[in-house]
Amino acid sequence: MLRVRSLSAGYGDASVLDDVSFELEDGGALALLGRNGMGKSTLLATLMGHTQRRGGSIALRGRPVERLAPHLRPGAGFGWVPQERDIFPSLTVEENLTVAARRGPWTLARVYELFPRLRERRANLGSQLSGGEQQMLAIGRALMLNPALVLLDEPLEGLAPVIVEELSAAIRRMVEREGLAIILVEQHAHIALGLTRDAIVLERGRIVHRAPSAALAQDHATLERYVGLRVAAKAA
Repeated sequence: MLRVRSLSAGYGDASVLDDVSFELEDGGALALLGRNGMGKSTLLATLMGHTQRRGGSIALRGRPVERLAPHLRPGAGFGWVPQERDIFPSLTVEENLTVAARRGPWTLARVYELFPRLRERRANLGSQLSGGEQQMLAIGRALMLNPALVLLDEPLEGLAPVIVEELSAAIRRMVEREGLAIILVEQHAHIALGLTRDAIVLERGRIVHRAPSAALAQDHATLERYVGLRVAAKAA
């Protein structure tokens, strides 16, 4: 599905990613972990073409995409849910979902089935939604592109526990029932590892650890070293 080789990138004169290589199979689910500022969001932004690539290659479904302009990458198969959500506040929920929809199995009805709250709010403006509803809308809009791979950048950050549970269930369904490939950046490592099959850990822009998610969830020493004491305490 995705092959990244020797990827280096950053912003302006600042280098953030250094020689990053990994692969993701069809239907794969990858957790991208590490402390703040270690390059996780930059890696997703680089896959979408929003940073300055200094070297390396990116191939999606066998097609080189590292030179594609950002606005062409959704057409190549990427669906991106940025940390800022970036929904259109002056459009209704339904308009947000359909404004850039592409033909495929993910239809309006199917997104509403995944997120019943969006059906209830379909006539509301984006600016009238709660933070959790905006996150559902951002994910739903990415699905309406009918992507091969969905990139999720901190989708659970700052949300109430009940909404975290609802979104986690939706992401689990996307992976286990719908067969979507995802890359998930999430500070709550115990949640991310429970939703994915494999994990990589970034430290200062380099991959320093990779393992099956279930194994890493039990590796408290590695989580403490690279992710932080809070997560290690939760795992214990």
